[in-house]
Amino acid sequence: MIVVMSSWFSLLKPQEKEKKMRKILVAIFMITACSVSLADTIVTDSTSRTDSTSTTTVKSPPPTAVAPTITSINNDLCTVGSSGAAQTQILGLSFGTTSRDMNCERIKLAKNLYDMGMKVAAVATLCQDERVFLAMMNAGTPCPIDGKIGEQAKEIWDENPNRQPRNAEEKSVIANRRTAGKP
Repeated sequence: MIVVMSSWFSLLKPQEKEKKMRKILVAIFMITACSVSLADTIVTDSTSRTDSTSTTTVKSPPPTAVAPTITSINNDLCTVGSSGAAQTQILGLSFGTTSRDMNCERIKLAKNLYDMGMKVAAVATLCQDERVFLAMMNAGTPCPIDGKIGEQAKEIWDENPNRQPRNAEEKSVIANRRTAGKP
């Protein structure tokens, strides 16, 4: 389970990792707080009124929550499974889910387009990822746009920075520079 979660976790961007870690820490804190405040031993006392008095204490372990197994048999799927479980003496909880890997889907789409002879469309598909886009621009081979390639594409990208695959923070910085008259 740790290997699956770590491979899923490594696919996230740093901001997403921080948000996920906060959610995980809050969940662990809540589970620990519930189990500590609600955990009591089970004690059974019985007394016989003959010549002796006996006390019997029965301590039983809590039931166990089992995390569901989520597997993808076919390696052609772009999904990652994750699951978990927690148990206290009163409450047991288990969950499981799958997450789509959008970058994996993009790579598979680009490969299929390339295999069908649509090389420019394959490159355009990969260029939807900001890392590929920046690498192509830095290499002097701008990503295709509106059916244009090369210098014509670079001119369109320079004129329309809002169409570039960048995150929201970078887009707002670029927009502020343009409104302030800075390049």
